[in-house]
Amino acid sequence: MFRYSLITLLLLLTAFVVQQFLPAFTGIHDSRILIVQLVFLCSAVTVGHRTMLLLAFIGGFCWDAQCALGPHGGDPEVYTQQVESLRFGYSILLFGAMGVLMQGIQPLFKQGKWQFSALLSGIAVLLYLATEYAIINFVRGNFVLSKATVYQIVFTSLLTMLFSPLIFWLLFRIAEACDHSINPEAGRRRRHAY
Repeated sequence: MFRYSLITLLLLLTAFVVQQFLPAFTGIHDSRILIVQLVFLCSAVTVGHRTMLLLAFIGGFCWDAQCALGPHGGDPEVYTQQVESLRFGYSILLFGAMGVLMQGIQPLFKQGKWQFSALLSGIAVLLYLATEYAIINFVRGNFVLSKATVYQIVFTSLLTMLFSPLIFWLLFRIAEACDHSINPEAGRRRRHAY
């Protein structure tokens, strides 16, 4: 269990590096694949509650460190209109909320029904992006929701969800290598079938 949890943590940190090289799809409303959130969500359903909270803290902390640090509103020479930004640490709460959502369907995952988790990962990313956008608008003091923003949020969620089977496949291989069962009830059913 410890080795599997450690490897999922390393996988989450690796996702931050990979995220830097994933481009936005300009033809699909500047949507992108949020590999960091996807690795977190897929890992969250396979680990215990304490490990999920640790992953949420590290994932949210690193996400904020990557996105929120720097001059307020960007470089003043480039951005003449300074934009209010979110405070450091909000992503930790959003990651934690997504993780609790994934932990809620962990009994289904343990029965071998990982497809529900894959679908919920897309829904969780959609809720994450919508909540983040709502918080940004609240900080700015007005709420503007354009059709392009809705499309970007929806297509980003869909693109991210499409890659969840790949992440689950990777987590199953890691669990197998660590001799750790992430869905024990499905394994028992397979053994009884023989």
